[in-house]
Amino acid sequence: MYIDTNTIISVSEANQNFTRATRIAEEHGQAILFKNNRPRYLLIDLEKSPIIEMTDDEKIDFVAARILKKHKEAFLELAK
Repeated sequence: MYIDTNTIISVSEANQNFTRATRIAEEHGQAILFKNNRPRYLLIDLEKSPIIEMTDDEKIDFVAARILKKHKEAFLELAK
């Protein structure tokens, strides 16, 4: 995996200044978050990153599925 040094940010710095992490992702398509001096997380800009190409409808379906899964019991109770 090729890592552009301009996209690296530490987890602690991202925690303190998440805006900087998102700005890096917007400029480069991704930000690599390092923890204990090793790449650990990948923050991607879904609009620009070639890693995940989704239509707007696919993005909505993805988020909706996540919400439904997380709150499945509540939705089943409401459906009664």
